[in-house]
Amino acid sequence: MATTTGVKSPQTLAETRRWAEPGSKSAALFAQAQSVMPGGNTRTTVYMAPYPPYAASGEGCWITDVEGDRRLDCLNNYTALIHGHAHPAIVEDATRRLARGSSFPLPTPEEVELAALICDRVPSAERVRFTNSGSEAVMMAIKGTRAWTGRPKIAKFEGAYHGSYDYVEVSLSSSPENWGSLAAPTSTAYSRGTPSSVLDDVVVLPFNHAELAVARIEREARHLAAVVVDPIPNRVGLMPARREFLRALREVTTAHGIALIFDEVISFRVGYHGAQGVFGVTPDMTTLGKIIGGGFPVGAVAGRAEVMAVFDPTGGQPAAPHGGTFNANPVTMAAGLAAMRLLTAEAYARLDELGAKLRASLEACFKQAGVPGAVTGMGSLFRVHPTDRELVDYRSTRTTPEESERLRRLVRRLMEHGVLMSVTGLGCLSTPMGDAELESLIETFAAVLAMERGPR
Repeated sequence: MATTTGVKSPQTLAETRRWAEPGSKSAALFAQAQSVMPGGNTRTTVYMAPYPPYAASGEGCWITDVEGDRRLDCLNNYTALIHGHAHPAIVEDATRRLARGSSFPLPTPEEVELAALICDRVPSAERVRFTNSGSEAVMMAIKGTRAWTGRPKIAKFEGAYHGSYDYVEVSLSSSPENWGSLAAPTSTAYSRGTPSSVLDDVVVLPFNHAELAVARIEREARHLAAVVVDPIPNRVGLMPARREFLRALREVTTAHGIALIFDEVISFRVGYHGAQGVFGVTPDMTTLGKIIGGGFPVGAVAGRAEVMAVFDPTGGQPAAPHGGTFNANPVTMAAGLAAMRLLTAEAYARLDELGAKLRASLEACFKQAGVPGAVTGMGSLFRVHPTDRELVDYRSTRTTPEESERLRRLVRRLMEHGVLMSVTGLGCLSTPMGDAELESLIETFAAVLAMERGPR
């Protein structure tokens, strides 16, 4: 296991903070961006105050910003780049396909090949349809299950993120002031102006509380088209679901003819057969994205043939029509094929080993520094929490203002010293990383934690 032996002192850390200096290239880009984008931003997730560094290039597990500073990339475009940046095999296949045309008003062989690969690997996948993002995949899965069941409502879990879509954004950021009881969480709006009809059609459930979730599903069963669950939900603290919890969801949805949807847009990272392979629970539908596109925009809905038949146009108007100009475009499909073929069982096993070492070592850093903290995750995924209380569900992982500020300082200091992570504490590994990169990350993390004991 990696250790913190020989930890760097804060004074010996490399500095990567030129982006924050007045007159930097990033400052100039942000000033220009503010004149053409609201708040200078087109992805809320990448915003940071007062402005972020701007990326110039990436290679392997490293990003170089426009100032020329290089950082270890522990975010990989929010878990999408499992092979890091500009992997030669992916670049070669995508470039070759691009030279022969980037999109057509006809299907291409590449989409058939990638769909076959997904069907081979994902236990629930008998049929596949492609979209251009994980958000779209979730939208289409919900649309499909409504068509399959003839029911209007869905159930989702408190705090869980499933993309930018009104229905699955319900109770994404509920607070103690409005979240109601654990047995029956209140449906709360995430975006101002969300119609009350959307809130009425979403039943909110408590994550990792099997008895409470099952009881509420049974009360609402006759109206429910689907239960949507991420087996390792990032916004719920990247807490892996309890196996018995997922089994209980499978049993109650089967009993009442409700579709069970696994959102594996992120959690497909944790195993060759995805999270459902790891947990041994097979849903009716699975939504995918991120790593299956090799760094290009992608999403997919996979599921049982009976359920996926609602999209079938061969008998006339399908029950759930589904189009999209760039769905299954051949460049994304070629890049995705290259990426997924590189993800052998051996590659997953190596990432699992590195991830386990990293999570244990970061937790050891917190203990040695005497700073409250915990690390959750599975496989190549990890998330840092600025607390040492027991973490079980959304309510236990929700940070206090003081904890949020401590996490903000930690992530900012890591960025200033050569490590890129999400402002929420999310991180992930990529296949170009090895023991040397992990040791460097752990040493930097320990040194940054030591700053918590000094002047701020």
